[in-house]
Amino acid sequence: MSIRPYGNSFLDPNFGDFYDMLDSFFSDNTNERAMRAQSFKVDVLENKDSYTVEAELAGFNKDEIDVDFDDGKLTISAEKNEETNDEDKERNYIHRERKTSKMIRKMYFKDVDEDNLSAKLVDGVLEIKIPKKTDSDKSKKIEIE
Repeated sequence: MSIRPYGNSFLDPNFGDFYDMLDSFFSDNTNERAMRAQSFKVDVLENKDSYTVEAELAGFNKDEIDVDFDDGKLTISAEKNEETNDEDKERNYIHRERKTSKMIRKMYFKDVDEDNLSAKLVDGVLEIKIPKKTDSDKSKKIEIE
């Protein structure tokens, strides 16, 4: 039994052309890894009286992030526009990854106090507090006629 690296390698006879590998590396093919890279990670915690959403948004400023809550749906969107200038046009880039990007995540929460939501951005982590509705007595007495 031999140990072989996962996927294609230079030692694999089925590796193919080196230039094909470079082209596929720099192309805009959409695959699962690229899709994951185009989104941000979100953790949702449930506490006794609230939910806490933590979204990893490293590299974004608070003015590049929008948080909306409508009818139980929380929408977090982050958009970054890295504009090119005249100096960039003079450079001879072979590959450039800085560009415009927009990421959106949506979640649904039931029975929350929509008037007391709060959010803060600290060290690239957006923390959103979503308080639950406080219904002390959910039972209802039904009168008999």
